[in-house]
Amino acid sequence: MANKFAAQARERKVRVLATLGPASATPEMIRKLYLAGADAFRINMSHGGHDDKAALVTAIRALEKELDRPTTILFDLQGPKLRVGTFTDGAVHLRTGDPFRLDRDPAPGDQHRVQLPHKEIFQALRPGARLLLDDGKLVLRVTDVDEDRVDTIVEVGGPLSNRKGLNVPDVVVPMAALTEKDRKDLAFALEQGADWIALSFVQRPEDVAEARRLIGGKAALLAKIEKPAALDRLEEILELADAVMVARGDLGVELPPELVPPAQKRIVETARRMGRPVVVATQMLESMIQSPSPTRAEVSDVATAIYDGADAVMLSAESAAGSWPEEAVAMMNRIAVSVEQDPGYQARLHFTETPADPTTADALAEAAGNIARTVSAAAIICFTLSGSTARRISRERPDVPVLVLTPSQATARRLGLLWGAHAVHTRDVASFEEMVGKAKRMALRHKIAHAGDRIIVMAGVPFGTPGSTNVLHVVRLTGQELKGHGA
Repeated sequence: MANKFAAQARERKVRVLATLGPASATPEMIRKLYLAGADAFRINMSHGGHDDKAALVTAIRALEKELDRPTTILFDLQGPKLRVGTFTDGAVHLRTGDPFRLDRDPAPGDQHRVQLPHKEIFQALRPGARLLLDDGKLVLRVTDVDEDRVDTIVEVGGPLSNRKGLNVPDVVVPMAALTEKDRKDLAFALEQGADWIALSFVQRPEDVAEARRLIGGKAALLAKIEKPAALDRLEEILELADAVMVARGDLGVELPPELVPPAQKRIVETARRMGRPVVVATQMLESMIQSPSPTRAEVSDVATAIYDGADAVMLSAESAAGSWPEEAVAMMNRIAVSVEQDPGYQARLHFTETPADPTTADALAEAAGNIARTVSAAAIICFTLSGSTARRISRERPDVPVLVLTPSQATARRLGLLWGAHAVHTRDVASFEEMVGKAKRMALRHKIAHAGDRIIVMAGVPFGTPGSTNVLHVVRLTGQELKGHGA
């Protein structure tokens, strides 16, 4: 029964990425999340040890085998999270208008000072720059700075306790996006067979290039946009990344709240135009951490991301640490299905223009969507080794299902973040006739087309050559294709 369920494509095209944590760490709950609608699982390296993460991977891969469905695992690296030191009494209350110093002295702090153990910040700061503490709850303004201290005035006061986070929105901090912890976590993630690596606190293209070098092609790379500096070089970052995330947590701390929605729109639009999968994340169904139902505003927020054409929407604490992880995934799934059934959904999707690049593969991908509408085709079937054909088709946001057939298990798993792609790991084909026959059988088997339907088949000849997409073929199903044939 499980295999029959898994063989069918999802009802919706946008993907759901669920974060695993204490509330969803058992094989039983991971299975429930998948059946509720999770297409991919995020493992957050900011919390827990490697043994805990290895157990999650084992559970996901066991589920993958049980359901006979490629399942996507994303490891999210912590990145260079900036924090202040400790206080003698564990906490202080900073008063608006008072002076406050951050320095390199490791002694416990008080009402007047605290350690800032990040020497790079001292080099980058200038008078007038803002420092945001505890997710922006407190605001300091720099008045003077040298290599050992930063003098500030408290603009917005409040309680400040040990090791609270620090954000520096007004300058590019000369810190590598990968800390020593990240490098160890990255090596571990690659050993575990990670499909995606998420790089936190990206500020510049060089951060992405360094991570790509270390990954060495063993996983795909997703750049998290959560620093204003990254917005200034967005296209350069996207050129080097395989996907991008609108990480609204820290982005919403460092930008004024009213600037986050246009930033989100810009990131989604740029990623779609450049053919990179884009994930919208953070606080999407935040109230479901405690409540079995979301607010109407949260539902609207998720729907907006889907209408804008995001490839995936993500749950964080809702599925990782909340009281209703399964219900949160099911709600995300229902919102997506509802939006995609809206008669105006396709028109909204195409508000963003995604002009084809001047290549044969892109021209065929664009044509496939047009032909599907003209001849009322039921589905697009593409054969791919690297996944590039699937990404090109997905960029066009066709209004029919896309069945992706690949001999590469790694490719099938990575496509779990791609809009509309139902990936199947299967043997490759060696001839045009075999391609057509297999496309027909798989379309019927996975119930994305039925007898009498037309389907569009895309592939590259010679077969098995990455990046050689040059064939588009329209064929009608008879319903007899499944008889007497294997996969």
